[in-house]
Formats: sequence, structure tokens, C-alpha cells
Amino acid sequence: MANNAFVNMFRIKELRERIFFTVIILAVYRLGSVLIIPGIDPHALTVYFKSQIQGNAFVDYMDFFAGGAFSNFSVFMLGVMPYISTQILMQLALIIFPSLKRIAEEDGGRRKIQMWTRVATIGVALIQSYAVTVYAQSIPGAIVIDKVAYSLIAMLTVTTGTMVTVWLGEQITARGIGNGISMLIFAGIVARLPQAIWELIKLVQSGELNPVFVIVAFVMFAAVIALVVYEQQGQRKIPVHYAKRVVGRKMYGGQNTYIPFKINPSGVIPVIFASSFLTFPLQVASSIGPNVKWLNSVATFLRPHGIWYNVFYVLLIIFFAYFYTQVTLNPTEIARQIRENGGSIPGIRTDKTEEYMQRILNRLILPGSLYLALIAVLPTIIQSLFGFPQTIALLMGGTSLLILVGVDLDTMSQIEAQLKMHHHEGLVKKGKIRSRNL
Repeated sequence: MANNAFVNMFRIKELRERIFFTVIILAVYRLGSVLIIPGIDPHALTVYFKSQIQGNAFVDYMDFFAGGAFSNFSVFMLGVMPYISTQILMQLALIIFPSLKRIAEEDGGRRKIQMWTRVATIGVALIQSYAVTVYAQSIPGAIVIDKVAYSLIAMLTVTTGTMVTVWLGEQITARGIGNGISMLIFAGIVARLPQAIWELIKLVQSGELNPVFVIVAFVMFAAVIALVVYEQQGQRKIPVHYAKRVVGRKMYGGQNTYIPFKINPSGVIPVIFASSFLTFPLQVASSIGPNVKWLNSVATFLRPHGIWYNVFYVLLIIFFAYFYTQVTLNPTEIARQIRENGGSIPGIRTDKTEEYMQRILNRLILPGSLYLALIAVLPTIIQSLFGFPQTIALLMGGTSLLILVGVDLDTMSQIEAQLKMHHHEGLVKKGKIRSRNL
């Protein structure tokens, strides 16, 4: 009888423990998303958000990444967004400041950079948590204690919650399955889907949405998922030939292999980075905006799903696709490793290896990033034309689908590797997740 891959997942002790550990951490994260900050009246929050006839675009946008934790004013209401924003700034600093890059390349340098990133995350979280306290003061009856005491408690609680969330993500990466930070965002989106689907059903039943539009939208979602899978699995193989060499009494090399470059080497990271990068100014402007005229203009200018928001969103996705790929797939470093191991690319001079690989990457990244940006914004535009509510448009739009499919594929790849390491068949036919060769 053929082995069942899903049964094998739980037969392997190490893999079983990793899966259970990930599930437990995600459960803790979801529990934290409903623990309300001290000093907040949950009934007042419910009344306020129900009174918003058109919904609150800013709150819906923040809830999208925090899995509903923002509208609950929970201890995890900021999620991992402050940490991702700080990571982006730190990576940019490594490129801008050579001295910082030299520190990162020293022994233990990466650990120092990581520690500085965490410290800087506390500062970013404090700024964003202060914006949260200002926003709470605009909700009638939400604060039930002294406002100064509430501000201090909220800033401390929310900042601590952010750092705990980051720690939970790191634990998943180290001891669970998948990229921890991405898994937390994934869990937040999945947790919101049942409510969004129920709201959609009620709107159809009440006649506010045309069922034909809903069917067309779901067909479009299925097509987008297929496109995302195709794009995530597509790759360009760079052939590499290693010459024979003798080390001591042993002979090494003399083999042909290849370096796989994906169409989109950075996966869904550009989408997460772009969203996070826009979240920080959007939150500050939307929370403090009513009291400051120019910030109110910024909040209006950057309103989610507005024209200019989407323009910046597309540009940032393209930028981060190039930026993250250069950080993770450095052509100079790859070319150096090929030369040091006696390798060469057929038809390419050894001293031109770096230039050739950079040219290949550029040809892949531009169409890949444009493709990624198109998938991210196109469903949102179509949904807006159909008149879908903001909560449903966010959760069933291109960004959410990209994150859901991308994280799912990455997690499946890790499970696949664990199964094959223990001599079991993979999750899909022929024991491997197929890739598209280009």
C-alpha cells in the first residue's frame, strides 16, 4: 500500500513536533489578539465600529495584517509590522553606511545587527503605540481610566506585545515549520476569512451585492491563485561545470550542476515589505491626523486603496524585489564561490561570471516584480468596481492571496524537505513540488 504523505508527516517524530509546536505558537498568538489593553471598554469599541456605516478603511487595513487584533485594541494590535519596518530600515542602513556593513561581516556581526534591530523596533513600536493612544481618545467612551495613565499603560503593553510577537515568530522559525514572521501574518489573514465570507453571504442575501459579481470575483481569485503558484515555482537554471581537482589522495569535481534562479527570487517578501513600509506613516497620519492639518492631508492622500496608495505600493514592490534579491542573492558572492570551487559557466569567461549573473537576475527581477505588483493591485481594482466592502476587498484581494499562497508554498517546501530527508514521499505527485523551467 502506497505511503500517505499526510500520515508520514505525523509518523516522523521531528516533523510531528515541529508541526505541533507551530500550531501551539499560532494559538498563543491568536489568544493575544483578543486580550484587550487595560483601560479600554470593549463595548464602546463595538458600538463605535458598528456605527461606521462605510467602515473604517484605516482600521480594516491594520486589521488585515493583525488578524483583527487592531480593532480589538489587543496587546498584539500592532503585530509584527514595527519589526518588519525596522528590518527594512536596517537593511538600507547596511547598504548606505559601509562601516555598518563591515560590522555585519565580522564574527558575531549579524548577531549585533539583530540586537540593534530589536532595540530600534522598541522605538518604532513606542511611536506607533502612542498613535494608538491618540486614536483611542477619539472613540467616545473607549477609555475608562485617566488618559495619562492609559497612554502610559497602552504604550508599554502594546510595545511589549509587539516584542512578544516577534519572539513568537522567531521561535517558529527556529523550532517550528516555515518562516515565523510570515506565518503570523498568514494566521491573521486566515483567521479573518470566515467572518469575511459570512459578511459576503449576508450582503448577497440582502441584495446589496449581485451574485453574478461574486461568482466572477471567485473565478478571478482562482485564476490569481493559479498565476501566483506558476510565478512562485518558475525558475531559470544557470548551468555550472566543476573541473576535476585533486586534494590529497582524493579527486573532487568533474560534475555538471546548475544554480536555480526563480522568476521572483524574493517570493512574497516585497509585498510584505511594501505593505509594512506604508503602514507606519499611514498609522501615524490616520491616528494623529484629525488634530494636525497636514497629517490629516497625508492620511487622505495615503488612504488604503486610493490611487496614490496603489501607485506607491507598486513602486515599493518593484523596489523591494530588487533590494531583497541583491541582499539574499549577491552575484559577486555567488561568482566568488563558483571560482573558488573550480567552477565555470559554459560559454562565459571566468572574469565575466559576475556580470553575466547580474544580467540574468535583472532580466528575471523586473518582469517578476511587475507581475507581482499586477497580481497585488488588479483584484483590488476589480473588487472596487464591483462594490465589495473594504473588509472583504482586503482579505480576498491580491495582497492577501499572494501572502497566503506564497507562505503556503514555502511551508510545503520545508515539509517536503523533511519528508525526503527521512526517505518518505513528498506532499505531491512524484515526491516533489514541481518547478517551471524557463
